[in-house]
Amino acid sequence: MAWNLDSDRPIFIQILERIRIDVISGKYQPGEKLPSVRELAAEAAVNPNTMQRAFAELERTGLVYAKRTSGRFITEDQEMIETVKSEIAKEKIRLFLDSMKELGYEKEQTLTLMRQSMEGEKA
Repeated sequence: MAWNLDSDRPIFIQILERIRIDVISGKYQPGEKLPSVRELAAEAAVNPNTMQRAFAELERTGLVYAKRTSGRFITEDQEMIETVKSEIAKEKIRLFLDSMKELGYEKEQTLTLMRQSMEGEKA
């Protein structure tokens, strides 16, 4: 099934985000081999060159590394994975807070709504 990619942002950035989330959520485990560029490109319904560009960026950041003839693997550096997880979480929180501010909510009002929502989930 094709990935849900939108035309509002560069495709390779969306692919980067998707793979990062797959890593931090545990879909791909540390040290696990990633599917090939062609396999993932077919799954995402994108050009293999676009997927290659995303993989190159993942390698540059160290989240993924290549073994010359074996393919690409997820880093085994758990600290790096936790750092990426924290960075993504902070960005999502910032976007959420910006949205709430746009709606006219102050920080305390937002916190109150969050607490109410979280308590509602427990029930």
